[in-house]
Amino acid sequence: MAGQTEQAVRPEAVSTPPPGSSPQPRTDIQGLRAIAVALVLLYHLWPDRLTGGFVGVDVFFVISGFLITSHLLTKPPRHLRDLATFWARRIRRLLPASLTVLAVTAVATRLVAPDTQWLDTARQIRSAALYVLNWRLADDAVDYSAADNAATPAQHFWSLSVEEQFYLGWPVLIAALFLFAARTRRRPLGVVLLGLLLVVVASLSYGVWLTEDDPSRAYFVTPTRVWELGVGGLLAAVITGRATAADRPAPLAGVRTAVTWGGLVAITWSAIAYTGSTPFPGWYAAVPVLGAAAVIAAADPRGFGAPGGALATRPVQWLGDASYSVYLWHWPLVVLMPNVSGGSLGWLDKSAIVVVTLVLAGLTKRFVEDPFRGGRPGTPLYKPYLAAAVGMALVVGMATVQLAEVSQRDRADEERLEAAVKGGGACFGAAALDTDARCSPEPTGRVVPSPAQAIGDRYDSEHTLLTSEKCWAPRRDPQVKTCAFGDPGGDVDVAVVGNSHAAQWMAGLHETALRRGWRITTFFAHNCALSATPQAFDNAAQADACQYWIQRTTTMIAEGSFDLVVLSNRVSKPPAGETAESSRSAFAAGYETVLRQWQRPGLTVVGLHDTPWPGATMGRVPECLAKNPDNYEVCSGPRSEWEPRDPLEQAIRAVGDRRIESVNLNDHICGPRQCPGVVGGVIVYSDFSHLTTTYVRTLTPYLERALVEAVRAAE
Repeated sequence: MAGQTEQAVRPEAVSTPPPGSSPQPRTDIQGLRAIAVALVLLYHLWPDRLTGGFVGVDVFFVISGFLITSHLLTKPPRHLRDLATFWARRIRRLLPASLTVLAVTAVATRLVAPDTQWLDTARQIRSAALYVLNWRLADDAVDYSAADNAATPAQHFWSLSVEEQFYLGWPVLIAALFLFAARTRRRPLGVVLLGLLLVVVASLSYGVWLTEDDPSRAYFVTPTRVWELGVGGLLAAVITGRATAADRPAPLAGVRTAVTWGGLVAITWSAIAYTGSTPFPGWYAAVPVLGAAAVIAAADPRGFGAPGGALATRPVQWLGDASYSVYLWHWPLVVLMPNVSGGSLGWLDKSAIVVVTLVLAGLTKRFVEDPFRGGRPGTPLYKPYLAAAVGMALVVGMATVQLAEVSQRDRADEERLEAAVKGGGACFGAAALDTDARCSPEPTGRVVPSPAQAIGDRYDSEHTLLTSEKCWAPRRDPQVKTCAFGDPGGDVDVAVVGNSHAAQWMAGLHETALRRGWRITTFFAHNCALSATPQAFDNAAQADACQYWIQRTTTMIAEGSFDLVVLSNRVSKPPAGETAESSRSAFAAGYETVLRQWQRPGLTVVGLHDTPWPGATMGRVPECLAKNPDNYEVCSGPRSEWEPRDPLEQAIRAVGDRRIESVNLNDHICGPRQCPGVVGGVIVYSDFSHLTTTYVRTLTPYLERALVEAVRAAE
């Protein structure tokens, strides 16, 4: 992140200073740092109030690009030792504080967080220590099984990873440009300006394209962000060129004041106006980026109406000086505090986070950042690298030990789960809700799968195809992918169609197919509900791919020879231009269009009513159970709020064909009024929406009975 400082200099001092002189600090840049970190902190604490506060990171990127490039142009790297010296300074400046925070975060997570968070946190801490976390998060963002995972206390290190990768490659680029200028006898600054401009244009173009094509990935990957740091670098090169041209008059103070205010307004406006649905970074990132560049370019004008005096006040300067440590500490506190306070963050909790963050940041700056920043005179060049390797190895080792503990627990949980499933019993899982079962609720005790195990217990854990991309339509490419399950030699062909709320039934469907001699062909797509109604996605490519998949899948099934079609969906994307009130009718009309196309060839269709959504009131069930082992009833919710009004059922009634019927198994998931998080000693949900594979297996007798009756009725 951009709290890492190369001491800023005023524009007129960017060129090589005379011997013995020291550059003056730029209070406007420190003030800009303070604004940036304040935006990020307020956004993470009050995301509904400052919806675009994430642009603070983009402001940091510009500052970092400007300061690092200013330093590199003042002392261009001409030899490998110059590069090694530059990177050693980065190591001393950045790694002591970041590795300290990661180590404390690893220990704190193990002590206060539920075990459901240990796995992802350890993996991300390991990636953060190696400064590749942004790429892990980019992969997770497009992995449907990981996209809904809870945030970890190390997740904010993605921006640090981007910057470290920038620091690794940028000086090499500048060194190469200076070498090219020398070999071709061209003016070095002109070559540097042109080279940096080409990189900025290429990165911005790629960022705009990828934000439209794959916004989840675009947010994290380095190539879409380099242009933001590069804008700061270009500004440094321009100012360096201006500083070497003594005959050029400086802009009037009034103009510079207006430019400064314009930049601050641009940053503030984007922080207020942008939301989580803003396509970002893309073109939208240009507003805070150019705003930050404008503030830096104005060079801290003073006088009437100028904001420089306010930015130079002591509290603002302190926050700017400590901004790196503030950024490091605030997010672990935001994520871990609810585990200490016992619930969601209130005003008192958030105020405590602000105070503790500032205290820890001040201590870290005083006792960690400052002592390591300068290094001792005469220290061998290899020592910072050795210290970095040792520190990174220690943090990676801590994360690896945590992963080993998780693995050991998983093996024990697997053995207990296997024994519980074999033992079964009249009150195991869904059977406990049967009206004649006389099973007593168990508000505490050991459950299967364990809460940590339940997070990965979705779809059908015995068939890894379902958790890979091989059986799923691509998010953006208009393709239909199918997979085969059940009995390959069966004489009954079954199509299973829908999104993840259809895939969650596969454990029961596969078992039924093996017993009954059925062949299953799956048609799955992420998020996309098989309704002819256009659905609103993050970008046009995904919306178009969904519509193509709906049309092509509907036609393939209508033209196939299926004896039974099983359809189920979660409606997670609203129709384009529809309100929440009108969306149900719109989806019902779209389902009716699909069903009538299947009606013409006389297909037998079972529409599985969508299952309850705990996310309507409480969030992820496994985490709730891990936090409340003494009272599982806390992790229950009202059936009236959890159970969706499925528009597929409405469409089936409208079609009015006895071969097309609705099956609702929610009485075997919920009681008359409450939907429990645990039924018959089995955790019902793997997250805030999907059933666990273990619970689906206990639902198999009820599912099988309904499907067999549908097939017999059709015959």
